[in-house]
Amino acid sequence: MTDVEAAVVDAHRRRWALVLASTARVAGDLDLAEECVQEAYAAALTSWARDGIPDNPAAWLTTTARRRAMDAVRRERVFRSKLPLLIEPEPEEPADEGDMDEPEDAVPDERLRLIFMCCHPALAQEAQLALTLRLVCGVPTVDIARAFLVPETTMAARLTRAKKKISTARIPYRVPGAAALPDRLRGVLGVIHLLFTTGYTAPSGTSLMRTDLMDQALHLARMLRELMPDEREVWGLLALLLVTDARRATRVDSRGRLLRLEDQDRSRWDRAAIGEAHDLIVGGLRGGRPGRYVLQAAIASLYAEAPAYDQTDWPQIVTLYDALLKVWPSPVVALNRTVALARVSGPARALADVEELEKDERLAGYQYLPAIKADLLRRLGRARAASAAYRQAMELATNEAERVFLAEQLSDLEEADQEAGR
Repeated sequence: MTDVEAAVVDAHRRRWALVLASTARVAGDLDLAEECVQEAYAAALTSWARDGIPDNPAAWLTTTARRRAMDAVRRERVFRSKLPLLIEPEPEEPADEGDMDEPEDAVPDERLRLIFMCCHPALAQEAQLALTLRLVCGVPTVDIARAFLVPETTMAARLTRAKKKISTARIPYRVPGAAALPDRLRGVLGVIHLLFTTGYTAPSGTSLMRTDLMDQALHLARMLRELMPDEREVWGLLALLLVTDARRATRVDSRGRLLRLEDQDRSRWDRAAIGEAHDLIVGGLRGGRPGRYVLQAAIASLYAEAPAYDQTDWPQIVTLYDALLKVWPSPVVALNRTVALARVSGPARALADVEELEKDERLAGYQYLPAIKADLLRRLGRARAASAAYRQAMELATNEAERVFLAEQLSDLEEADQEAGR
């Protein structure tokens, strides 16, 4: 890969959302904005090879994309002026080129505007989440399809319909007024959380994490707290991201191999982030029934604050999962609960719950179900059944680091089984 290609790839990973958000304001149409941004990145390969990589690649890409968008809008205006029988309202005048040099502190504002637009109540929540992954994260459609366990063609059609609905409903590209914020908060919280989890375990590729997406999500969560300082679920989301991100440096070893929670060096965890999360959780638990994100953060905090893995307060974690299932009855939550349940009531009791969850079609194709089942079967001494479950999890895994981890677990299991049989 050349220096120019590397610079373009880096700009795509780190600045896609900023460039797209800024261009969308000019274009007034998501499809047009996305097309102009893609053209700008393509143009960068040629221009930067000829003229050199600019000092501020994001500014170059933003300027190029916005100019292309303005040209397209002007062409459309000319076209409409020559068709007087076509009765449609005139599009807004595109922004002045002098407006292109935006202050650096406007970066999170642009992203948050884009998220609020994608989280309009007119769109189904699944469409909100998928559209944000595509536009804010720049995640390929095929990876979004994997996340939602649907074919790529199905997801592509859903994204197209969502963007058309934004266009035909003339949903404005802006953060709504204070009165409209609560109607969109659930979706906004969901997409920021999904943005973080997409970075925490990348849908595909050789690296376990995409730290650029994790950083974006943390910035957005902090900004959302400034925008809505009295919302306890906003505190909960920020706390959840902080306490989860605190383990970032220890999730893989020096070779990039995934490390289990019990094998991580707790002395390297970010204690300042864990402490900040703790204060947010305490505040979130006060004043009424806690919501989904406050409870998730409380669970993650118990894992993080334990002096050692075997000293984790497993009974309290099971209790919190029970409370979480009442406010968010998700099969994924029920599956995660089995990990703690195995420590409280034993692997056989947890395995019974996992086998019951296998009947839930919503978990069909969810790689962590056979992975958890394999671990429980291994602990019960059922090596052959555990091997089959590990193989199933490997087939479903799309991240190479996770696939390698599962392969190592399978290899260790089969080696131990062979030695036991000698």
